[in-house]
Amino acid sequence: MNFTSGKELLAICNKKNLLISEVMIEREISQFDLTKKEIFSKMDETRTVMEESIENGKKDSKLSFTGLIGGEAKMLHEYYLKYNTISGKSVLTGVINALSVMEENSKMGKIVAAPTAGSSGILPATIISTAKRFNISNQKINEALFTASAIGYIITKNATVSGAEGGCQAETGSASAMAAGALVELLGGNPTQSLSAASFTLKNVLGLVCDPVAGLVELPCAKRNALGVSNAMLSADMALAGIETKIPFDEVVEAMYRVGKKMHPDLKETAEGGIAATKTAREFEKRIFK
Repeated sequence: MNFTSGKELLAICNKKNLLISEVMIEREISQFDLTKKEIFSKMDETRTVMEESIENGKKDSKLSFTGLIGGEAKMLHEYYLKYNTISGKSVLTGVINALSVMEENSKMGKIVAAPTAGSSGILPATIISTAKRFNISNQKINEALFTASAIGYIITKNATVSGAEGGCQAETGSASAMAAGALVELLGGNPTQSLSAASFTLKNVLGLVCDPVAGLVELPCAKRNALGVSNAMLSADMALAGIETKIPFDEVVEAMYRVGKKMHPDLKETAEGGIAATKTAREFEKRIFK
């Protein structure tokens, strides 16, 4: 069951009456000559690392080595427990979890690059926090992660998930697309709805630059992971409500790639543009690397 585009993936799903996760699982079995049990065992390990990175980051209030981030997940969690929040518990829980993973990453903890370290908080935070809210099993979470991997695979085949190549639209944008598509299936949506949600997320951040302060994936990356969670959740809700993307997923991916190619190098992870080029960011950079 090989596919390299959203169109091909949907054709397989419709022809064989399969979910995206089921198609991806069959592809993995064929590609790596493993049994279904072995494939799920590997994904179970991945999910476990995701869960641990969320919990570890949430407990630790220490700053990263650079001092750019740290303790913010715990701070937001305490705010969440104390006040009637503006963004609501579902979104805020996901955001807390995303910040937790990014803080764990900044302290050299163990995370899952999904699809990159700089976007590693979005997918686990979105899927795991939602699964807990709806009391969804680990088996279903694993299946949703296969859906996410299928979407990520299509993006890598036709565009990029690298901030250095395509800007943050390609990095946190792709992670959000993976999370949104997976979230739709997790909550009972169909393959067309999954790709609609993935399309919405990419369209929402088209042109987003990659400008890490001091060249480190901490600031503003952690906050963009937080944004990525809310982007994925809102996009999933729109798709589950029946709203369809007017521009096919493949064309959105292609547009994202073209935009990334046109970006000036200063706007693609070189730390020479955007937030990274501000006066305060330069002062941070001098302090860190003096």
